[in-house]
Parts: sequence; structure tokens; C-alpha cells
Amino acid sequence: MVAVRTDQPQLANNNGKDKSLESWIWDAACSIRGAKDAPKYKDYILPLIFTKRLCDVFDDELNRIAAEVGSRRKAFQLARADHKLVRFYLPLVPDDPEQPVWSVIRKLSDKIGEGVTTHMRAIARENPLLQGIIDRVDFNATTHGQRDLDDDRLSNLIEAISTKRLGLDDVEADIIGKSYEYLIRKFAEGGGQSAGEFYTPPEVGTIMSRALQPEPGMEIYDPTCGSGGLLVKCEIVMEERTQGKKRSVAPLKLFGQEFTPETWAMANMNMIIHDMEGQIEIGDTFKNPKFRNRQGKLRTFDRVVANPMWNQDWFTEADYDNDELDRFPAGAGFPGKSSADWGWVQHIHASMNATGRAAVVLDTGAASRGSGNAGTNKEKTVRQWFVDHDLIESVLYLPENLFYNTTAPGIVLFLNKAKPQARQGKVLLVNASQVFEKGDPKNFIPEAGIQRIADALIVWQEAEKLSRIVDHAELAKNDYNISPSRYIHTSDAETYRPIAEIVEELAVIEKEARETDQALQTILKQIGVGA
Repeated sequence: MVAVRTDQPQLANNNGKDKSLESWIWDAACSIRGAKDAPKYKDYILPLIFTKRLCDVFDDELNRIAAEVGSRRKAFQLARADHKLVRFYLPLVPDDPEQPVWSVIRKLSDKIGEGVTTHMRAIARENPLLQGIIDRVDFNATTHGQRDLDDDRLSNLIEAISTKRLGLDDVEADIIGKSYEYLIRKFAEGGGQSAGEFYTPPEVGTIMSRALQPEPGMEIYDPTCGSGGLLVKCEIVMEERTQGKKRSVAPLKLFGQEFTPETWAMANMNMIIHDMEGQIEIGDTFKNPKFRNRQGKLRTFDRVVANPMWNQDWFTEADYDNDELDRFPAGAGFPGKSSADWGWVQHIHASMNATGRAAVVLDTGAASRGSGNAGTNKEKTVRQWFVDHDLIESVLYLPENLFYNTTAPGIVLFLNKAKPQARQGKVLLVNASQVFEKGDPKNFIPEAGIQRIADALIVWQEAEKLSRIVDHAELAKNDYNISPSRYIHTSDAETYRPIAEIVEELAVIEKEARETDQALQTILKQIGVGA
């Protein structure tokens, strides 16, 4: 478990500079080659800023020890002898013990990339919790004989990071955490198609967390955790709900799994720098979920949050049939090769305990694909299974152009294994397509809009042009289309359904028609017709 917490009240300051921590952290990132190229170097930048925080906190702890034993030299010796005296023991000892620990890295002047890599690996060796997190990157790496990040640019980055102190008395854990999240968001802005693999817009995470209302001590799980933002949001929202009793209530226990090694490392750094408790595993959750109970079955949680990659098409029917964890029940199961969205929903459902609740972000088409078509549709069949088993509590339709790897709006599906009696047999649909402000490069939901949407989901009441409670009979009548845009019109001028949604559904229908035609041609050939 990553467990890095403090009960001491912290004072925030900006080291005597007017520039905000967010501005400083972005300027440091841009010191390599400017804002345009900064996202390319995130795997170098994030560990360095993370290490600067570790160094400054270690300095603060050494100063505390030195105040008791008389000198920093003795404090270094004591910390080396007993690592339990500090959060993380850093084997970086300046020639002058009065100098900051970070100066060991800052004063590198020759073979800087090699030196930074050596120091990172030394820190990881002394701290098992950091292994694979900060020692993953080779700052001396080359491609085709040329350094990926040459010493001059690396030196510029180190110097830019050196301009602000990140110790316990300089910046609160939540402030540095928010700034770190800001940096991740800035990388997402320039990350193209890869951005959605590690980042969910913060307002979406806040809405999900507020609607799920996590309580102190609960266990929260994200099977596709990316950089860990949704888990962090749950902790922040829980602390907000406890009326400022921060650190006086039991923290959430956060669990996540991530497939991409670099993103897994990012999630761990994000968790530690936020001063939160968590366990992030690495691996393919769909094929090998790491969180199991003692009997080898799937572990279950109080709350589940997720934003899996939309419409994954590399899972086959065999992946579902061969599952030994009871994740894909009879009547639901394989949702079709073209999209694993409802496969992820089934994994999430299986990961909820008896009173568990979940919020999962899905492609908009997951709410309607297959409905209204002639014949059967595997994705619709799974959707119907969830409706018929009364597991869907709410569906939220988001505004367009929020996500960094698509302009599609997306939906949030809310599940509840223990729906209150008043909500049974019904689903709350929320159409928030118009609750946004224009932004650059992406739209965003302002705080008032976030709270309006969250309130609708929590209170579970109808509001004109925003929310509507629909019973299962009406959903069945509409062939299990659960898209809020199908039932709630946000303005008189708006078309009955968003064009993007209709186009996507037409593409699915055309694909099904081609597959049917192919099957028919095969049969005709077999019986000798038209050969």
C-alpha cells in the first residue's frame, strides 16, 4: 500500500514569488522545448517534479531531526541507519550537509542524463514503493544514436524545477497534488489520441464522485485508472463532504489497475504526491484482473469509478467464454466484437459488493446501439439485461467536446446493486448536453453546472429540459434505448436526437447489413444458388 500521510497542518506559500504553482510547473515543463513539445517529454518531466517534492520533504524531515540532535550531519546519519524516521529515504547526500538534498541533482554538470538516471535508480532501490515508478525512465536514452533528451535541455528543466521549493512548509499536499493534476491535464491537451488513455476531464470526475457520495473508510476501485484522477477525485469529494474534517476521518482506500507501464507509474506518483492511500497494480484488467480475494475470486468494492477506452475491438467471444471469474452472466455475456463497452460494465458490476455503486464513462453509442434495429443485437441484449435486473440507477448525457481524444459527448452510466425501493423499476435520465461553456481547446463544465448535474443525480428528481425519471416499461417500448437525448429535449430548436448519435447508429446498421449479406451469400453458395 502507498501510505504517505501527515496529520500536521501545513502552511501554503509561493516561496516569495507571485507566480502560481500551476504556472511555475507548466513553465518548468516548457523549459525543454516550449509548450508545443512539452507533452512529448512528460515521462521525463513528471518523475523529476515528483523527485523534487520527495527531496524537499526529505529536507524538512532532516531539519526536524536536526533540531533534536543538533546538526543535519547527524540527521543524515540517523536517517541512513533507520529509514523509518522518514517517509522516503533518499540516498542523496550533499558534500555540505547544510545544502538542500536536491542540490545533488542540480549540481550535475557532466553526463547529466546518466547522473539523473543513477540517482533515480538509487532512490528506488532504497524505497520498494517507488520501484518501477521513478526508475522506469532512462534520462540518457538514445534513438538512432541521438539522445532523446540531451543534457542541455535536461539541465534547463532541472534549473526551472529548482526555482520553487515544494516542501511541507511550502505547499500543502492538496495544492501540489492539484498542480500535478494540472500538469497532467496540460499534457493531455497536447496528447492527441493518447490523451484519453490517461486523463478524464476533472469536472466529469467531480460529478461522478459527488453522485457516488463516498463515505470515510470506503474501498474505491478503478479497473482502468489511467493517471489515477478519478480515484483522487473520490478522496477529495469525501473530504469535502466531511465538512473540513480533513485527516480527522478515515481516508478512502483506493485501488486501481492500469495496463500501460508509463501511465501506471504516473498514477502511483499522482497518488503519493496527493498524500493519499492507494494500491495501483499493473496489467490487463480485462484478461487478468489483479484484485482477487483469498479464494481467487474477484474482489469487490464499495464504489467503482472508471473511464475505459471506448469501443475496444480486440476482445473476442472466447475472452468472455473462458472467463473463470463469473463476470459475464448468462443472458448478458459477449456484447459483440466491435465494442467492449458493455464488457467493461459487466466487469465493473462483478467488482461491486452487495451495496456497491458505480459510475462508468462510456461512448454515447453504448446507450442506444442496436435499439430499433430488426433482429437481435448483442450489445442491446446486454443493455437489456442490466435494465431488467434493475441495476441501472441513472444515465448522464455529457456535453460535446469535453474529452481530449474525441469530440463525442460520452455518457456516464450509474449502477447501484441496492437501489432504494422508490427508485426500483425506474431510471433517472439526465441530459446535460447544454450545461457547458466554450473553452480552448476543449469545452468545460463550470462549477455551477457541475453542482446542478450532481444535485440532479443525488436528489433523483425531474427538472425541465435536464432530467426525467423513466420506468422500465417505457425503456422496453423504446427497445432499451437508454440515451437521455432520446427522452429529454433541451430546446425547441434542437433536433430529436444528436446527429452524431444518429450517424454512429447508421454506421452500425450498415455494418450489420453487410455482415448479414455476407452470411446470406455464403449460404447461397453452399446450396448452389448464384454460384
